[in-house]
Amino acid sequence: MLSLINHTKTLDTTRLLSAALLTRNENGVGVIDDKIGEYLDIVAFNQYMGWYGGDLKTAPNAIWTTPYNKPVLVSEFGGDAKQGLHGAKEERWNEEYQEYLYQQNLLMIDRIPNIRGISPWILTDFRSPRRLLPGVQDGFNRKGLISNKEKKKKAFYILQTFYKKKTLRYR
Repeated sequence: MLSLINHTKTLDTTRLLSAALLTRNENGVGVIDDKIGEYLDIVAFNQYMGWYGGDLKTAPNAIWTTPYNKPVLVSEFGGDAKQGLHGAKEERWNEEYQEYLYQQNLLMIDRIPNIRGISPWILTDFRSPRRLLPGVQDGFNRKGLISNKEKKKKAFYILQTFYKKKTLRYR
């Protein structure tokens, strides 16, 4: 991997390099210390708090740490919701759950040291033949903020508000 990083840097010295690093949990703290991070310009990691693990109620209090004094990017986060499916915020697959997931994750992300960016997974629902949950997935990955029918989900507006606040803060 190091030879690939070094080769890439010789091809273009102006581009910052990153990769989705492995993370681990140590005594309730998320640790981003994948050894390859030492050689990269940006510390990035994927996390799906409240979707593939973790508790949304306590997500805003989650602590993350990294030994690298570099910009940090959450390279993927999110959770599925079928547009138009509504219910309690504690019930997976509906818009209220995805909205709550974004609210809680963004509160957590704001507290990560050196955080410099996020990349929600993903903007629009897309075909995925392995996603077979009848009546919900029906062959689609539903993590999009916009449905495959081009309708914005509730979580879209949570992220929009988050970005607007950031824009105002840095003007």
